[in-house]
Amino acid sequence: MVLTHSTSELSGFLAETRAAVDRVIDRWCRRLLVEEDSRVTRAMVYALTSPGKRLRPALAVASHRAVGGSGAAFELAAAVEVIHCYSLVHDDLPCMDDDDLRRGRPTAHRAFDVATATEAGYRMIALAGRVLAEGARALKLDSGRLKEMALELFRAAGGRGMIGGQVLDLEAEGREVGLEEILAIDRAKTGALIAASAVIGAIAGGAGQRKLSAIRAYGEALGLAFQIADDLLDITGTAAELGKAAGKDRDRKKATFATAMSVEEARARARHYAEEAVAHLRRADVDCTLLAPLAQFVVERRS
Repeated sequence: MVLTHSTSELSGFLAETRAAVDRVIDRWCRRLLVEEDSRVTRAMVYALTSPGKRLRPALAVASHRAVGGSGAAFELAAAVEVIHCYSLVHDDLPCMDDDDLRRGRPTAHRAFDVATATEAGYRMIALAGRVLAEGARALKLDSGRLKEMALELFRAAGGRGMIGGQVLDLEAEGREVGLEEILAIDRAKTGALIAASAVIGAIAGGAGQRKLSAIRAYGEALGLAFQIADDLLDITGTAAELGKAAGKDRDRKKATFATAMSVEEARARARHYAEEAVAHLRRADVDCTLLAPLAQFVVERRS
């Protein structure tokens, strides 16, 4: 199968989702500032309102629609973005990836300080739970489905997901690493939350087990495609395009597909995983109207 999907409908969907999720986040930021107008809260607001693609929320909304979910899932999707924003704040810290630029502006610890940024990240984890619960309430979901979604979200953010992946990533710096180890890093550090985003939307939409399993497999394969594409952009992109420093993976001797093989081979590998992701959906008769173009977007994006 070759990815040749029209992106015209997808562009409108991404713009709609980004605007709706931004409205949800803005509302929560105003609420947070009313509850406690502190330096840490302002750091949270700074990180949450930084201009991003909102890809993970888009996956949640697209999966919700793909399984016939009713109602708007934007509030639910915003919880995923809150977790993603927390991860960026902590990944950028000097003790982690030590980045100065994120989404086109100074990282949170540069705009504030390390202690404030660290505390803001911790508080965003708790905030994600509040946003998720309110999103479930807005869709009139029962407590069983809320529990399932919470488990998906916080498992993806934990020791077997993003946090564990970051540990593996740091441990692999500067040494020879095989492709299987790179896959393990990418599945945990990036793939876990991307898969959880899609699964949360499907759970909220009432997906049966067959479609839910297919969407999970889609998200896992798409997470690998996304990370390889991201690694390639670190080599081929510019800071202006990426909104962050380019070439840092090579400088830090990070273990990535883009450093372990040629650019052409890595690009082919990314497309393979994107195509595999869509194949999982087709085998389970999941509506691919949005999810297939999203897979294509992931490997063709320039930022």
